[in-house]
Amino acid sequence: MSLEYDNCIKRGKIKPFSRGKALVSKEFVTAKLDLERAGKTYKESDFKWATIQIYYSMFHSARALLYAQNLREHSHYCLFQAMKSLYVDTKKMPGYYVEVFQEAKDLREDADYYNRWSQKGCEKLLKAAEKFLEKAKSIISK
Repeated sequence: MSLEYDNCIKRGKIKPFSRGKALVSKEFVTAKLDLERAGKTYKESDFKWATIQIYYSMFHSARALLYAQNLREHSHYCLFQAMKSLYVDTKKMPGYYVEVFQEAKDLREDADYYNRWSQKGCEKLLKAAEKFLEKAKSIISK
């Protein structure tokens, strides 16, 4: 367990969540819907909103992985730390997925808070989010 993840637990930002496993499917449905909507928004050339939707698709995929461990996040940062400790460090998921999830968060914040986005960044995230969702589903189905 990493020091950052341990600190998230100590601060109550990652907590046990007994209903987690029961909500995994719901999170995957939400992730898929967000991704589908992002695809439509992208086709409408609304790259700002598509970037935001893509991030939330990835967020719900990551949350499904956390719920599968009967854990709940109370911080986006701590969700990243949980993903690293529970899935990357244990070799269940390549680090690429957490890196692209972090990139999605950064681009979402740029779009949401600073009114900066690009078609290129959005296009990259759209492809990555699809892979992220499929990888998360494959981990859960094992």
